Amino acid sequence: MADTSTGSTGTPRRWSIIGPGIVVAATGVGAGDLVATLVAGSNYNYILLWAVIAGTIFKIVLVEGAGRYSLATGKTIFVGWRSLGRWTTWYFGPYIVLWGFVYGATAMLSSALPLASMMPAVPLQVWAVLTGLIGFALVWWGKYSVVEKVMAVLVGIMFVTVVGAAIMTLPNLLDILSGLVPIIPEGGLITTLALAGGVGGTITLAAYGYWLREKGWSDASWMRVMRLDNAVAYVITGIFVIAMLIVGAELLYSANLAISTGDEGLLDLSNVLAERYGAVFGMVFLVGFWASSFSSLIGVWNGVSLMFADFLGTLRKLEPADSRMRAGGSYYRAYVLWLTFPPMILVFLGRPIEVILAYGVLGSLFMPFLALTLLGLLNTDRTPREWRNRWYTNALLGLCALVFVVLGGNELVKAITGYVTALQGG
Repeated sequence: MADTSTGSTGTPRRWSIIGPGIVVAATGVGAGDLVATLVAGSNYNYILLWAVIAGTIFKIVLVEGAGRYSLATGKTIFVGWRSLGRWTTWYFGPYIVLWGFVYGATAMLSSALPLASMMPAVPLQVWAVLTGLIGFALVWWGKYSVVEKVMAVLVGIMFVTVVGAAIMTLPNLLDILSGLVPIIPEGGLITTLALAGGVGGTITLAAYGYWLREKGWSDASWMRVMRLDNAVAYVITGIFVIAMLIVGAELLYSANLAISTGDEGLLDLSNVLAERYGAVFGMVFLVGFWASSFSSLIGVWNGVSLMFADFLGTLRKLEPADSRMRAGGSYYRAYVLWLTFPPMILVFLGRPIEVILAYGVLGSLFMPFLALTLLGLLNTDRTPREWRNRWYTNALLGLCALVFVVLGGNELVKAITGYVTALQGG
């Protein structure tokens, strides 16, 4: 049942204004994003702070566009994509199936890493399966109110630990301000673009409209509330990633310390924090690491399952109100099952290189797909005139698309190179 979040007068209660934005932002910022920002700070100090801020603005524009289309038209984003031609279905169908299979394993392992570090007596794979099953149980019934409350708690834990770690390092304010000048360090173009474009989610950005519907924000009368919700959520996201940049700059760059580039980088950081500030703080940070990973797991298990249900129901030409297409329906649950159980094979057996390379390419190409399709949807009669893009929104979406196309091309080159290397090695 949708959470209309209104009082007796029909106006939204103050405490319930912020909701879906926090869910989409917390889902998008996982351990990998925090590590990428941490490594950027450790390598370049504060030089790339401006790129973090630019990335936050990009995400606000993209998510606002997805939300604006949904509220202005009353249609889901996938219905909008279908109106642009069959090619969108041919892209999105294979993507959401492959992405879910690989992401399921990645999310479970990422959530398990800090737990295995805190309680090493239990194997990593066991923790991974347990986190997957807990996520499965939380979202199986499709109750958005449960997801929102769980996410709010996880965001609170992330805020205390991540921002707390930044404060503990006693950052230099003047050095931070110097990072507001747009400079690309020598040899750091791809790192800069990745920091601007990679932090804050991929497919989950498009899930925003579905969470708006679950919240009960269903038409254009909620437009101002949606924009406030989105902006506040991504400002909080920006604070998270800036805090990690500060930690990387103050704790690692100044001491010339290196960490791993994968999720293991946060384990390395917890060890550094434990040595510098005590074992208790190192352990507390691990809890924050777990919160960032598990929030992504919960958000994807719920939000992308809603997208899949809409995708499958729309292909089968079902009515939008058909229960199979809604939260807790059979199509929704089918994707929850797909995210949870088949990926456990990868958790125990390792992930085939061909699947990983295909996932990397498709994943990097989703953001330009979203930016370009939003340009098509929000500048034509598919959207009521009063809610179409302004020139500055088009400029920002165009810039987003350019950044993501460059990143996607880079990922494609890396994938081809990696595949050739794997063949030669085999």
